Amino acid sequence: MFLLQIDWDPIKYIDLGFFKLHFYSLMWIVAFILGFYITKRIYRNEGQSDEALDSLFIYSVLGIMLGARLGHVIFYQPELITEDFFSIFLPFKFKGGFEFTGFQGLASHGAAIAMIISMYLYNKKVLHKTVLWILDRVVLPVALGAVFVRIGNFINSEIIGKYTNSDFGVVFKQLGESEPRHPAQLYEAFCYVFVFLVLMYFYWKTKKSEQQGFLFGLFLVMLWTVRFFVEFVKEAQVDERAEWALNTGQWLSIPFIIIGLYFMFIYKPKRELA
Repeated sequence: MFLLQIDWDPIKYIDLGFFKLHFYSLMWIVAFILGFYITKRIYRNEGQSDEALDSLFIYSVLGIMLGARLGHVIFYQPELITEDFFSIFLPFKFKGGFEFTGFQGLASHGAAIAMIISMYLYNKKVLHKTVLWILDRVVLPVALGAVFVRIGNFINSEIIGKYTNSDFGVVFKQLGESEPRHPAQLYEAFCYVFVFLVLMYFYWKTKKSEQQGFLFGLFLVMLWTVRFFVEFVKEAQVDERAEWALNTGQWLSIPFIIIGLYFMFIYKPKRELA
């Protein structure tokens, strides 16, 4: 009867004495390392230099982490601006006593916006191609990175799903619960694996990478469509909603899907319009 129910009560960090290594932070590290390896293969395939790759890594890490953090604060926790301002940018909290927290409270919508901005700056300062050229390629490691971020959320028992009202699901013991919920984080992680594999197929096995903006658009459509539908079984992070209404995450996903469709089917580079 309870074969499909999992009691989830993991440790969240390794205590190294001088600080706690949170598994959530470790998942981000793994995401960046694997992303670097994938991008290195792509850059070598494209004949780009190692110096350009090193700069891309720096721009990506700083841009995505800063954007993800600011996105969370703006969309979900704006009170931090007045209550604990420096905790927005540092892996510490100061309110109620100093504590090392690691990087917590990161929003994928903010990360997506920051990725586009940081790639614009990277292209302008280093690559000197087009922003879409680099976006078409960085979405591959970003899609894989999203898998590990959601696994990190699962470890932390955060961004949880709704109650299943059945024997199926995960009981998040660290939240003091006894009823199973949808493992929404794992639903997303599994779907993002599929997004990553589809992007890899189109890049390596087709000529779609030559259609400027297509892979970037495909990434936006697939990833945010996944996010939109998983939100139906996910607890709203900032507001209660009627059953027929959309939550903040869904409303923020719709523009990304529309933009993705535009780049897949409508957008034409300027040189093709001449």
